[in-house]
Amino acid sequence: MTDKDLFYEDVEIGQHFVGTGRTVTDADLTFMCMMSGDWHPLHCDVEYARTSPFGGRIVGGVYGLIVTTGALSRWGSFDNSTLGMLSIDEWTFKAPIYVGDTLTVEMTIVAKRLTKKADRGIIDRRFDILNQDKALVQTGRSAMMIALRSHQKDGAATMGRDDDLAAGS
Repeated sequence: MTDKDLFYEDVEIGQHFVGTGRTVTDADLTFMCMMSGDWHPLHCDVEYARTSPFGGRIVGGVYGLIVTTGALSRWGSFDNSTLGMLSIDEWTFKAPIYVGDTLTVEMTIVAKRLTKKADRGIIDRRFDILNQDKALVQTGRSAMMIALRSHQKDGAATMGRDDDLAAGS
Protein backbone atom coordinates (compact mmCIF):
# COMPACT_ATOMS: atom_id res chain seq x y z
CA MET A 1 0.00 0.00 0.00
CA THR A 2 1.05 3.58 -0.48
CA ASP A 3 0.16 6.82 1.28
CA LYS A 4 -2.29 7.62 -1.53
CA ASP A 5 -4.32 4.42 -1.06
CA LEU A 6 -7.87 5.27 -0.01
CA PHE A 7 -10.15 2.85 1.79
CA TYR A 8 -13.75 3.19 2.96
CA GLU A 9 -12.77 5.04 6.15
CA ASP A 10 -10.75 7.59 4.15
CA VAL A 11 -13.54 8.59 1.77
CA GLU A 12 -15.93 11.42 2.68
CA ILE A 13 -19.19 12.46 1.07
CA GLY A 14 -18.49 15.51 -1.08
CA GLN A 15 -14.85 14.55 -1.67
CA HIS A 16 -13.87 15.61 -5.19
CA PHE A 17 -11.23 14.24 -7.56
CA VAL A 18 -10.10 15.82 -10.82
CA GLY A 19 -8.16 13.93 -13.48
CA THR A 20 -5.62 15.16 -15.96
CA GLY A 21 -6.67 15.82 -19.54
CA ARG A 22 -6.80 13.04 -22.11
CA THR A 23 -6.88 14.06 -25.78
CA VAL A 24 -8.99 11.82 -28.02
CA THR A 25 -7.05 10.55 -31.04
CA ASP A 26 -8.07 9.08 -34.36
CA ALA A 27 -6.58 5.80 -33.11
CA ASP A 28 -8.96 5.92 -30.11
CA LEU A 29 -11.92 6.26 -32.48
CA THR A 30 -10.68 3.39 -34.65
CA PHE A 31 -10.06 1.13 -31.63
CA MET A 32 -13.54 1.90 -30.31
CA CYS A 33 -15.05 0.85 -33.65
CA MET A 34 -12.89 -2.29 -33.71
CA MET A 35 -13.61 -3.32 -30.11
CA SER A 36 -17.33 -2.60 -30.19
CA GLY A 37 -18.05 -3.59 -33.78
CA ASP A 38 -19.87 -0.27 -34.14
CA TRP A 39 -18.91 0.93 -37.62
CA HIS A 40 -21.73 3.44 -37.95
CA PRO A 41 -20.85 6.07 -40.58
CA LEU A 42 -20.94 8.76 -37.87
CA HIS A 43 -17.76 7.16 -36.54
CA CYS A 44 -15.94 6.00 -39.65
CA ASP A 45 -17.15 7.87 -42.74
CA VAL A 46 -15.75 11.40 -42.91
CA GLU A 47 -18.04 12.53 -45.73
CA TYR A 48 -21.20 11.11 -44.17
CA ALA A 49 -20.37 12.56 -40.76
CA ARG A 50 -19.58 15.98 -42.25
CA THR A 51 -23.21 16.24 -43.47
CA SER A 52 -24.65 15.06 -40.12
CA PRO A 53 -25.90 17.40 -37.40
CA PHE A 54 -22.53 16.85 -35.66
CA GLY A 55 -20.53 18.22 -38.59
CA GLY A 56 -17.88 15.52 -38.30
CA ARG A 57 -17.04 12.10 -36.96
CA ILE A 58 -17.90 11.45 -33.32
CA VAL A 59 -16.56 8.83 -30.94
CA GLY A 60 -19.02 6.21 -29.65
CA GLY A 61 -20.60 7.18 -26.34
CA VAL A 62 -19.17 4.30 -24.33
CA TYR A 63 -15.74 5.85 -24.85
CA GLY A 64 -16.58 8.17 -21.96
CA LEU A 65 -16.89 5.18 -19.62
CA ILE A 66 -13.53 3.90 -20.81
CA VAL A 67 -11.90 7.28 -20.14
CA THR A 68 -13.51 7.26 -16.69
CA THR A 69 -12.03 3.89 -15.74
CA GLY A 70 -8.69 5.10 -17.10
CA ALA A 71 -8.84 8.16 -14.85
CA LEU A 72 -9.46 5.94 -11.83
CA SER A 73 -6.43 3.87 -12.76
CA ARG A 74 -4.22 6.96 -13.19
CA TRP A 75 -5.32 8.37 -9.82
CA GLY A 76 -4.24 5.10 -8.24
CA SER A 77 -6.10 6.04 -5.06
CA PHE A 78 -8.27 2.93 -5.06
CA ASP A 79 -5.87 0.35 -6.55
CA ASN A 80 -5.55 -1.58 -3.28
CA SER A 81 -9.08 -1.11 -1.98
CA THR A 82 -11.47 -1.61 -4.90
CA LEU A 83 -13.40 -4.85 -4.72
CA GLY A 84 -15.57 -4.21 -7.75
CA MET A 85 -17.75 -1.80 -9.69
CA LEU A 86 -21.38 -2.55 -8.89
CA SER A 87 -23.35 -0.35 -11.25
CA ILE A 88 -23.51 2.38 -13.84
CA ASP A 89 -26.56 4.54 -13.14
CA GLU A 90 -28.23 7.52 -14.73
CA TRP A 91 -25.46 7.86 -17.35
CA THR A 92 -26.35 10.55 -19.84
CA PHE A 93 -24.70 11.85 -22.98
CA LYS A 94 -24.86 15.65 -23.05
CA ALA A 95 -22.62 16.46 -26.02
CA PRO A 96 -20.66 14.56 -28.66
CA ILE A 97 -17.02 13.60 -28.25
CA TYR A 98 -14.84 14.47 -31.23
CA VAL A 99 -11.33 13.41 -32.20
CA GLY A 100 -9.13 16.22 -30.86
CA ASP A 101 -11.25 16.88 -27.77
CA THR A 102 -9.35 16.87 -24.50
CA LEU A 103 -11.47 15.22 -21.83
CA THR A 104 -11.16 15.64 -18.08
CA VAL A 105 -12.90 13.31 -15.63
CA GLU A 106 -14.16 14.62 -12.31
CA MET A 107 -15.47 12.35 -9.57
CA THR A 108 -17.46 13.32 -6.48
CA ILE A 109 -18.37 10.95 -3.66
CA VAL A 110 -22.14 11.33 -3.19
CA ALA A 111 -22.97 8.54 -0.72
CA LYS A 112 -21.41 5.72 1.27
CA ARG A 113 -22.61 2.89 3.45
CA LEU A 114 -21.36 -0.26 5.07
CA THR A 115 -22.47 -3.68 3.84
CA LYS A 116 -23.56 -6.74 5.80
CA LYS A 117 -19.95 -7.90 5.71
CA ALA A 118 -17.75 -6.07 8.21
CA ASP A 119 -14.75 -5.77 5.88
CA ARG A 120 -16.34 -3.65 3.12
CA GLY A 121 -18.56 -0.78 2.18
CA ILE A 122 -20.12 0.76 -0.88
CA ILE A 123 -19.44 4.24 -2.18
CA ASP A 124 -21.59 5.99 -4.75
CA ARG A 125 -19.67 8.25 -7.12
CA ARG A 126 -20.85 10.88 -9.58
CA PHE A 127 -18.67 11.29 -12.65
CA ASP A 128 -18.61 14.31 -14.92
CA ILE A 129 -16.65 14.30 -18.17
CA LEU A 130 -15.76 17.75 -19.45
CA ASN A 131 -14.18 18.74 -22.74
CA GLN A 132 -11.48 21.35 -23.27
CA ASP A 133 -14.14 24.11 -23.23
CA LYS A 134 -15.38 22.89 -19.83
CA ALA A 135 -18.60 21.72 -21.50
CA LEU A 136 -20.20 18.70 -19.85
CA VAL A 137 -20.18 15.83 -22.37
CA GLN A 138 -21.23 12.95 -20.11
CA THR A 139 -22.37 12.49 -16.53
CA GLY A 140 -23.54 9.61 -14.40
CA ARG A 141 -23.13 7.64 -11.24
CA SER A 142 -21.42 4.40 -10.39
CA ALA A 143 -21.36 2.40 -7.16
CA MET A 144 -18.17 0.68 -6.07
CA MET A 145 -17.53 -1.90 -3.39
CA ILE A 146 -14.50 -0.87 -1.37
CA ALA A 147 -12.51 -2.51 1.41
CA LEU A 148 -12.22 -1.17 4.93
CA ARG A 149 -8.66 -0.32 5.93
CA SER A 150 -9.27 -1.74 9.41
CA HIS A 151 -9.86 -5.24 7.98
CA GLN A 152 -6.83 -5.58 5.68
CA LYS A 153 -4.69 -8.69 5.68
CA ASP A 154 -1.17 -8.30 4.29
CA GLY A 155 -2.08 -4.88 2.88
CA ALA A 156 -4.39 -6.12 0.12
CA ALA A 157 -8.13 -6.20 -0.26
CA THR A 158 -9.61 -9.57 -1.15
CA MET A 159 -12.93 -10.09 -2.86
CA GLY A 160 -13.72 -13.77 -2.51
CA ARG A 161 -17.33 -14.89 -2.79
CA ASP A 162 -19.69 -12.18 -1.70
CA ASP A 163 -23.41 -12.36 -1.20
CA ASP A 164 -23.43 -8.53 -1.05
CA LEU A 165 -22.87 -8.41 -4.82
CA ALA A 166 -25.59 -10.89 -5.66
CA ALA A 167 -28.07 -9.40 -3.22
CA GLY A 168 -27.32 -5.81 -4.18
CA SER A 169 -26.57 -5.04 -0.54
